[in-house]
Amino acid sequence: MAGHSKWANIQHRKGRQDEKRGKVWTRIIREITVAARQGGGDLSANPRLRLAVDRAKAANMPADRVKYNIDKATGNQEGVTYEEIRYEGYGIGGAAIILDTMTDNKVRTVAEVRHAFSRNGGNMGTEGSVAFQFKHCGQLIFAPGTSEDKVMEVALEAGADDVISDADGAIEVLTSPAQFEAVKNSLEAAGLKADVAEVTMRAENPIELTGEDAARMQRLLDVLEDLDDVQAIYHNAEIDSEDL
Repeated sequence: MAGHSKWANIQHRKGRQDEKRGKVWTRIIREITVAARQGGGDLSANPRLRLAVDRAKAANMPADRVKYNIDKATGNQEGVTYEEIRYEGYGIGGAAIILDTMTDNKVRTVAEVRHAFSRNGGNMGTEGSVAFQFKHCGQLIFAPGTSEDKVMEVALEAGADDVISDADGAIEVLTSPAQFEAVKNSLEAAGLKADVAEVTMRAENPIELTGEDAARMQRLLDVLEDLDDVQAIYHNAEIDSEDL
């Protein structure tokens, strides 16, 4: 990928997420709730729930809290019903943004999303306005210094679509969403644990932002990230942390 170091961008993103662990837990609990309610509480038969529980473990959420929320979602206890809604829009310099939300009040959520865009230099788009710029896929990213040959051998044998070596040495493995878990398990069995492992919306044509544009874009992303109903943000902006 051209432009700034992908690895630096990843570490910057992870650092900002770690600063907001309480909010991360809230989002994981919502994902566990929806996944369990839709697919049942059996991890072996519910891939979406398995991924949510993996995220909970990575975020150091206590196992009893995970179990409580699975039981709550699949039992007879009454709880809030969440609806999943995706919003699309444009950030600074025409950068594309996708927001995945879970909400119990979509009128509130759309108003908050629209306000965040308009007050911070962005524009809310219509459905499909930017989604074509992203690919729904499994993504595993390994730190610079990881053996590219070993990653490639294991990943492709397990059914990965592609293995990409970044200019700074990071290695990216792409899979179909359906093959993500099998590829991830095969890599981990071979002693290869990715620093990022997720089913995501991967930007196909990144836009490099620098200076004030980078800072403005990060402010917009921070405001969107802080909205209670936002579960995930995908964008195609490459932002160098040195510009912030």
